[in-house]
Amino acid sequence: MNESPDITRAHTGMDGVSWNILGQVYVPKQMTDDSFAWHATFPEETFVPPHVHPEQDEYIYVLDGRIDLLLDGRTSSASAGDLVRMPRGLPHAFFNNSGKPVTALFWAAPAGRLVELYQRIHNMASPAEVVRVAGEYGVHFFPPVSSAA
Repeated sequence: MNESPDITRAHTGMDGVSWNILGQVYVPKQMTDDSFAWHATFPEETFVPPHVHPEQDEYIYVLDGRIDLLLDGRTSSASAGDLVRMPRGLPHAFFNNSGKPVTALFWAAPAGRLVELYQRIHNMASPAEVVRVAGEYGVHFFPPVSSAA
């Protein structure tokens, strides 16, 4: 996938796309084989559990609010204007414990299969199924979620 010169307008995704990932809204802003960027809205009390991208570096630029993080076993927080760097292979998780919605710009390099993953898990209701499917696309959650979860 090659880059094309254009503007992805505020409040819209490329080709009008947005994904509902377990209540979080991901809006794709840029997609190439080299990188993938998306705007994310995390409602109150939503989170992404501990996981790792073995072949991708991931970044979060917090636009509004505060994200609590688990980075390689350490806890910290990032607020508006902060950039979080998560090198490939580094276990990480993020949580919105702030009591209000949080917005951030995420990107990953290389893009890997994240676009395909988000397309597949869009509107998927079962967290355990999301975790299972994510492994097929190179995103590995741990500890494993049992089928009873």
